[in-house]
Amino acid sequence: MSESIPAIVPNAFRIVIELEQPESRMDNVLLNALRDQEENEKLRNISRTALKELFNQKKILIKGQRAKSSSALAKGKTYVDILGF
Repeated sequence: MSESIPAIVPNAFRIVIELEQPESRMDNVLLNALRDQEENEKLRNISRTALKELFNQKKILIKGQRAKSSSALAKGKTYVDILGF
């Protein structure tokens, strides 16, 4: 089965989250993934409050659609785009 990778959103930073089990909330998982990556220094040092504000401003997308901090993440790969980075 081939994997379908969504098109990259212009003017956005993409991070791929790979999970071995589903997670009930994406905010904590995304914060940890951002802190572990090395491509974007600003996002690596983002505070929990600043990340929450990105969710509130609708700047975090999954498959081109707005993600909520309480969105669940499925097992496997999830492509997350953060607008403005």
